[in-house]
Amino acid sequence: MSTAKSAASAPKVLVVDDDSDIVELLEYNLTKEGYSVLTASNGKKAIEIAKTFIPDLILLDIMMPQLDGIETGRMLRQNPEIKNTYILFLTARSEEYSEVAAFDVGADDYITKPIKPRALMSRINALFRREAQKAESGDTIEILDLSINRKNYTVTQAGEKSTVLPKKEFELLFFLAQTPNKVFSRDELLQKIWGADIYVLERTVDVHIRKLREKLGDTYIKTLKGVGYMFSNERE
Repeated sequence: MSTAKSAASAPKVLVVDDDSDIVELLEYNLTKEGYSVLTASNGKKAIEIAKTFIPDLILLDIMMPQLDGIETGRMLRQNPEIKNTYILFLTARSEEYSEVAAFDVGADDYITKPIKPRALMSRINALFRREAQKAESGDTIEILDLSINRKNYTVTQAGEKSTVLPKKEFELLFFLAQTPNKVFSRDELLQKIWGADIYVLERTVDVHIRKLREKLGDTYIKTLKGVGYMFSNERE
């Protein structure tokens, strides 16, 4: 059943794949669900379209000629307007390298082909429902010298310039900061942040924690070896 979305409020989706059959399939199903859709057959075209379209979601193939999806994702994330855009990688490759590389450049999710349209649409619809629910809940956490603002995905440290984080990095930080000093296993974090129906490696959590520490320092998120991670609200 299609979801009812007005033209003004319809989330915008950019589909990027050099396989015209996949593009046509995704465009048809997304349009049927009420999304506003544009497509690109290569990374360079996607980058140009994204500058003006400013999508809410990008479905991005990894294996493309000239500019592959990993590099395209890296370049898209350099655009401040795309910092908060949800990027979901599509690929026929299942190697751990591909998955880790995708998350390393700011991927939010990862799906291995062949694509099952109904399952993909359910996941996308659930994504936007969660986003709407977040908008209705509390927007800011003030803890230690951090101000974590969910409305614009920014973290302000000690009153200095705000840092905009990719969605999954932000969601991970926000979740941990909500319950300081509570330890969560990698599996628990995957379930809470990525969802129980999404298969990603536990190393995905490690990659996102590493990137958060690179940006904020290593005093906030602590590792309990063999157990998991926690946000510490105690100064050393």
